[in-house]
Formats: sequence, structure tokens, C-alpha cells
Amino acid sequence: MKKIVTKSGLASLALLPSLAMAAAPAVADKADNAFMMICTALVLFMTIPGIALFYGGLIRGKNVLSMLTQVAVTFALVCVLWVLYGYSLAFSEGNAFFGSFQWVMLKNIELKALTGSFYQYIHVAFQASFACITVGLIVGAIAERIRFSAVLIFVVVWLTFAYLPIAHMVWAGGFLAQDGALDFAGGTVVHINAAVAGLVGAYLVGKRAGFGKEAFKPHNLPMVFTGTAILYVGWFGFNAGSASAANEIAALAFLNTVVATAGAVLTWTFGEWLHRGKPSLLGASSGFIAGLVAITPACGYVGVGGALVIGLIGGVAGLWGVTVLKRWLRVDDPCDVFGVHGVCGIVGCLLTGVFASSSLGGVGYAEGVTMGHQMWIQLLSVGVTIIWTGVVAFVGFKIADMVVGLRVSEDHEREGLDVNSHGENAYNQ
Repeated sequence: MKKIVTKSGLASLALLPSLAMAAAPAVADKADNAFMMICTALVLFMTIPGIALFYGGLIRGKNVLSMLTQVAVTFALVCVLWVLYGYSLAFSEGNAFFGSFQWVMLKNIELKALTGSFYQYIHVAFQASFACITVGLIVGAIAERIRFSAVLIFVVVWLTFAYLPIAHMVWAGGFLAQDGALDFAGGTVVHINAAVAGLVGAYLVGKRAGFGKEAFKPHNLPMVFTGTAILYVGWFGFNAGSASAANEIAALAFLNTVVATAGAVLTWTFGEWLHRGKPSLLGASSGFIAGLVAITPACGYVGVGGALVIGLIGGVAGLWGVTVLKRWLRVDDPCDVFGVHGVCGIVGCLLTGVFASSSLGGVGYAEGVTMGHQMWIQLLSVGVTIIWTGVVAFVGFKIADMVVGLRVSEDHEREGLDVNSHGENAYNQ
């Protein structure tokens, strides 16, 4: 039995029993089709309403509607761009960095075309949900002071030249996939990708008026917790669905997601308790996200013990990211996008290279690959993602700045984006 541990362009299979089976004609499996549709709906649910509520509760009440609007409208924009050209450039055959235009507007995809054992149209929707949530993550880093029009311009540029090529490089047989990079469900493609873009945006947009002088506290912690709970449930579609079938690897990814997240919640909570003297709901909620992010690249490759260790480390890493690293970077990232998604995404990607080892309970490396070599490939994939998305994000924000300007006026910022950008108030004044 030959072990395959890289995600192909159209399906993620962990084990290939025989060449005879690989050569057999593809047949639609009703269970796999149902499974993948449910997983797709769960990932869509993560963005609308999960990310919207989670981020909305973290910022001030005068800007909550602006956050919900940014998440909702960028969600719709990405869906349209995905069908127009995004899916084709990310997942069709092409070169090491981009696919081709063969599936623009989904032409040349027959109604009964299959991706593995489920219909390709479901794969289009499943991967669209990943692109949507990745863009949704970014807006949390630039909240409360950016122009709505600038967000939309940036999204078009960044999705086209950052998300699509990185997805192709990692999941569709491109540069990093050819090198053997392991990313089961989006450590590089989603979390590091979005976190670095958000960090660049936070620097370019600048700090909020009064930052460092005024107390900026989450305006609605129950909303934060509600968003966290939705994200947690949806994440099972995110991780288990990346197995591309209702099989044993999906079961492994599902259980690993439960275990790693629990570990991260505990280490974040107890770490905060020791550091600040009290455990908080915000800390526990952040621990959930840290664990989910850390296990994402590893969930289908590592054993349950490895997942627990990754989660325990992820909780500590995330707490360090939003307390120590954030001070070092001197950045105003209102929703701690880089501190959680960036730091825990990097930790998870690197630890995947360790705990995928069969000697540590994982599914094992590709034939002839050692742990040292796999760790180098994981580090390379992290580095390429950081540099690529960082450059594209800088260009994207600069283009938006030149066209419409990045920031609202200080008066509008202090009064709130809800009323000035959207003509609405979340709460009765």
C-alpha cells in the first residue's frame, strides 16, 4: 500500500490501494456527494454568519454594521469572481503558479463531471467557500477605519494574484505540491495567506484614531461567543470535507479537530489565568480559534496524539501572538488576525511535518522522504506564502489607495462607520 500525503488539484486522497483501483472508471457515490454538499454548507456557514458575528462582537458598537457589511459583500464578490475565472485559474491544469482559462464561467465542465467520487460542481462550491472565508478573515485586521470601496478594490486584486496562485501551488499540482508540501485543509492557503495580507493592510491603513490612548474593547462578548460556536461547528466541514470523501481520513480529520481544539482552549485559558489572574470568555473563544487554525493543515495527516500536542502548542502560540508579538509589531489589528491565524497557521504547518511521521502516529511521509526533508518543505511553503501574499497585498492596498483612498476621514471614524459609510445604526442611540 503506497501512502499519498499531498492534496491533488481536484481531490484529497490519503491512501491509494492499488493501481488497478486508480485506473477504474470514476463512479458517483451518493454518500460522498451528500457528505461534500453538507461540508460545503458548513464552510459557507462559517463566513455568513460565523466570521461576521465573531468579528462584529470584537469591535466597537459604532462599527459593527460596517463589519457585517464588509464580510457579507466581499463574500458575494468572491463567489462571483470564483465562477468567472477563480476556479479555473486555481484548479485547472496550468503551470507551476496558475491554472488555465479552460473553465472560465465553468464552461467545459459537464453536468455529470466528477471530482473523485462526487460531482465537480460540488467541488466548485466547496472551494469557493474556502476562498470566501479567506477574504473574510482579512477584513478583521483593517476594521473600523477603512473605506468600504477600498476593501472591494483590494479583494479583486488580492484574490486574483494571491489566493488563486497559492491555492494552485498547494492544492492543484503547482510548485509547492510538486515539492511535497503538506496542507490538508488550508494552513498556508487560508490562514497564513489571509493573516499576512491583513498585517500588511493594518500597517498601510494605519492605527485607529485614539489607539494607545483610549480603551478599545469588544462591544459584545456574547456575539463573539456565538460567532466562535458557529465557526467551531462549521470547521468540521472545513477539515473533514478536505478528505473529499466520507472515508477514514475524514473521520481522522474530524476527531483531530475535536481533540486539538480542546487542547488549545485549555492552554490558552490557563495561560491567560496565570498571566492576568483571571480566565476570560474572550480568551476561551480565542483558544477555540487558535486550536482550529493550528490543526487545519495537519488534521488528515497526523494521529490523534499528534493532534493533541499541536492543539496544546497552538493555544500557547496564539496567546503569545496576541499579547507579546502584537506589542513587538506595534500594529493595530483589531481582531488579532495575524496573532491567531498567522502564528497558529505557521505553527500548525511546521508541526505537520513532524507529526505526520508514522513513528509518531501519522499517516507517514511520501516514499523516501525523511522528517528533516519534510520540515524543510513545510518551511519553504510557509516562506513562499508569506512573501507572495505580502507583496500582492501591498500592491492591492496601494492600488485601492490611489483609486479611492484607504481611510475614511477622522471625523467619520470617530463618529463611526455604520452611520457614515452605510447610513445605519446597530443600536438605538
